[in-house]
Amino acid sequence: MHATLTAHPGFTVGPVRRRIFGSFVEHFGRCVYGGIHQPDHPTADEDGFRADVLALVRELGVTTVRYPGGNFVSGYRWEDGVGPVDQRPVRLDGSWRSIETNQVGLGEFSRWAARAGVETMLAVNLGTRGVPEALDLLEYANHPGGTRLSDLRVAHGAPEPYGIRMWCLGNEMDGPWQTGHKTATEYGRLAAETARAMRMLDPGLELVACGSSHSQMPTFGGWESTVLAETYDLVDHVSAHAYYEHRPGDLGGFLASAVDLDRMIEAVVATADAVGARLRSRKRIMVSVDEWNVWYQSRLPDCLPADWTRAPRISEDAYTVADAVVVGNLLISLLRHSDRVAAACQAQLVNTIAPIRAEPDGPAWRQTIFHPFAQAARYARGTVLRTELTAPTYDTEPHGSVPVLDAVVTHDPGAGALTVLAVCREQSRPVRLDLDLAAFPGYELLEHSVLADSETGAANTRDDPDRVRPRSATGSARREGSALSVLLPPVSWNVLRLTGPATGDRVGGDQVHDREEVIR
Repeated sequence: MHATLTAHPGFTVGPVRRRIFGSFVEHFGRCVYGGIHQPDHPTADEDGFRADVLALVRELGVTTVRYPGGNFVSGYRWEDGVGPVDQRPVRLDGSWRSIETNQVGLGEFSRWAARAGVETMLAVNLGTRGVPEALDLLEYANHPGGTRLSDLRVAHGAPEPYGIRMWCLGNEMDGPWQTGHKTATEYGRLAAETARAMRMLDPGLELVACGSSHSQMPTFGGWESTVLAETYDLVDHVSAHAYYEHRPGDLGGFLASAVDLDRMIEAVVATADAVGARLRSRKRIMVSVDEWNVWYQSRLPDCLPADWTRAPRISEDAYTVADAVVVGNLLISLLRHSDRVAAACQAQLVNTIAPIRAEPDGPAWRQTIFHPFAQAARYARGTVLRTELTAPTYDTEPHGSVPVLDAVVTHDPGAGALTVLAVCREQSRPVRLDLDLAAFPGYELLEHSVLADSETGAANTRDDPDRVRPRSATGSARREGSALSVLLPPVSWNVLRLTGPATGDRVGGDQVHDREEVIR
């Protein structure tokens, strides 16, 4: 069984947008308390943030972090999380049946984000609150000083404004589970008024309107059309959320989950463009996929606490090889749509549906899904190229006929770097991939790394944190004329790194310079 992949530097999709490698920290389960924040941990800093977790966040390559929710934000009072910690109120959080201590708020999170080297994407509460509270939060966070709320921030120990540029106008307001759930017309009107008022204070903000919570929502498409009709000239992005899980007996369908994400992104783009055409606008709305991941939501009812609990263990899914392959494929989908996907946030960052796990009495470790994200964030640079993939197909119940392989190619001519990210969905045998390099003279294979295991259900644990990790498969590759032939193991995530003549032109952000021996 074999497939061919062709790309050309003259045929591009768009830049590799660094915000695609975003993450999400919500006050949900043990993501904040017991995750990034644990004052009694041996590695904790003066703010109580764990240094071992922070080191893994940096290694993961996260660029942007959405905060503080999520469902949590729709009942959140931001004022509870600022000022002296010992004077902050303790509240009930109905979204996750939790007790919120407010020990971490905007100030603490902003200091953590600065140490992590990430940009904050801040969500405002449009569930139980509205325009006045959003304006107050914006003034507190971003105004330099000389007003009541900006001076209050200074008094709280932050003399410089936080300078937050990207703001989410609520969260999943289409969902009946959301505190303050609204119809599309109700939300669209509120989002428009909030956006208009926020732009009066700062016209340069980037604003994200709530799109659909997932592609199977009965209002999907219609929601975006109605909301954007109200907000089109006032926002920059519309959100899309997507979660997937392995249903028993349908590994093939699960491995093809990215087909649904492809279709969802394309449907949102088509709907946004249709609204723009009706309004005769030349503006182009971008998509913010600011929640995505593998999440076993079918298990959620069993792990929600029966009683009100501080930082309960919720959805601490142990991710497998198959999960990692799907996460890698979802990243491929996001990159493939880099002409319209401006940002994306894998949800969440630590413990709760997360690539990083942490327990109170030991070091943090990498889950299987950590590795595809970290490799994509490190090696996908420059420009995303259009590809032509020819591969055998197989049938799935949820997605129809799908190819056994999926891939994306990025090219950074300045660094002489060509990267192929590929997944193999075939379950029983390797697939040979022939990469056509005719348009890339002088490029040779630097490294082929593979994440796979004889057991697709294998996972990393506290006792065996490196059971599943990328391993070198470079020796199995061979050149045949202008084609590079490699074997992709069944159910695998693959990274092919090629190096060639460098032009020295800087493209798409930071470069990765490796001068290792190449295969001739």
